[in-house]
Amino acid sequence: MANISVASAHWEDSLEEGFGTISAESSQLFTEAPYNFKARAESQVHITTPEELLGAAHAACFSQALALFLGEKKLVAKSIDTTAEVTFDVVDGAPTVAKIHLKNVSDIPGLSQADFAEIAEYTKNNCPVSRALAGVQEISLEAHLA
Repeated sequence: MANISVASAHWEDSLEEGFGTISAESSQLFTEAPYNFKARAESQVHITTPEELLGAAHAACFSQALALFLGEKKLVAKSIDTTAEVTFDVVDGAPTVAKIHLKNVSDIPGLSQADFAEIAEYTKNNCPVSRALAGVQEISLEAHLA
C-alpha cells in the first residue's frame, strides 16, 4: 500500500531577503504558494510557512487516525475537529520546531470523556505524522468531546 506524495519548493536569494514558492505536486491543491523566512518570525497574511503546512498535515493525520482507532472500537464520530499549533523557536542556538499542541473537539455518541481521552492520547502517539515528528521536543494534546 505504499503511496508517494510529492511536494516541491523553490527558493531565491538569501535567507532573510529571499522568497520562494511551495507546490503540492500530487494533488495540485496549491501551486506556487508564496513563503519566506520573515513569515516564520512575524505572522503575515497570504504567506505560508513550513510550520503551517506541517500543522495542517498533523491535524489532518490526527483526525483520520482518530477515526480509524474509533472504528476499531465500533465507534463512529459525528465530527472530528483538530487544530495544530506549531511553535517555531530557537533552541540551543538552532531554529527548531520546538513544540506542537494539538487541540481536538469531537462529537462521538456513546463515548465517555475518560475513554475518549485514552483513545485521543493513543492517537496522538500513533498517527503517522506524530511518529514522523518523534524528534519534536513536545507534542501535547487537548481533547474534548463536544
